[in-house]
Amino acid sequence: MGEIAKLLEAELVGDPAVVITGLSGIKEAKEGDITFLANSRYLALADETLASAIITSKDYSQPLRKPVVKTENPSLAFTKISEYLWPQGLYHPRGIHPSAIVGKGVFLGSNVSIGAHAVISDGVRIEDNSVLYPGCFIGGESVIGRDCLIYPNVTIREKTKIGARVIIHSGSVVGSDGFGFVNVDGRHQKIPQTGIVEIQDDVEIGSNVSIDRARFDKTVIGKGTKIDNLVHIAHNVVIGENCLIIAQAGISGSTTIGNNVTLAGQAGLVGHITVGDGAIVAAQGGVTKSVPANTIVSGYPARPHNQAKRLNAYVSRLPELYKTISALEKKVKRLEERK
Repeated sequence: MGEIAKLLEAELVGDPAVVITGLSGIKEAKEGDITFLANSRYLALADETLASAIITSKDYSQPLRKPVVKTENPSLAFTKISEYLWPQGLYHPRGIHPSAIVGKGVFLGSNVSIGAHAVISDGVRIEDNSVLYPGCFIGGESVIGRDCLIYPNVTIREKTKIGARVIIHSGSVVGSDGFGFVNVDGRHQKIPQTGIVEIQDDVEIGSNVSIDRARFDKTVIGKGTKIDNLVHIAHNVVIGENCLIIAQAGISGSTTIGNNVTLAGQAGLVGHITVGDGAIVAAQGGVTKSVPANTIVSGYPARPHNQAKRLNAYVSRLPELYKTISALEKKVKRLEERK
């Protein structure tokens, strides 16, 4: 335990000689594991867990019968220990597999790794230390920055620009055609999508995400934004920095998302609107008009969260109100019959 506290530069309360052999969640932990407590909802589990030690916040004061490591951010500290014990880079492909296809005019920086059956089209540029897993396709004239990690079966279409330290998980498609059609004589005629996608530094994209290329100019994902699995981002969408886009969210074309915005699971946004900096769209929120900065909206159509909660409360009372009105109608009818 003493070594862990030293690694985290944290205060240790308890026996520094306790031996830690693994990491686990507070419910699942067993003897020898270290766990963490970052949410007050799990306070009751601190005494019940079988873990041999717990990482907590600095203000944690509840006495425990096991060592406690006090940190500014328990979740981050737990991550740091995990990365120290099991560095992910140990498992990534190394070198260029003989079955990989590398086109003409491709630039590969130092220490680039390309897995089996990956296809790197003509004119692609891949910077230092980036790793492409088996089965990836990189379209012509695309650029991938340094220290990127592209997992198996990712498709990156032509002329896509990807910054440094970007992670893209399996099955995602970056740069697919935007959904653009015009009705001509009763038939849907395809509109060419001639723009690109730009993914800026430190973005992470989950599995089976689709990010469409712009009709003109570019679709943009800003620095530090994290995108969960099964998200669709349409053509000409611009997402700011450090946003969180959660599973199954859908953003229609030409919508602009500010910085530090959160779109919770299954949120749906119409096109050509703006979501201001720091706004939050709650799960399954249906956004039909622009959202001001630092606002929480929910429901369908999405409205300020407190207003939406009141409306939900009113709706939940409708069966009771129906019974009350039915009883009143019967009383009125009886009174009228007495006249």
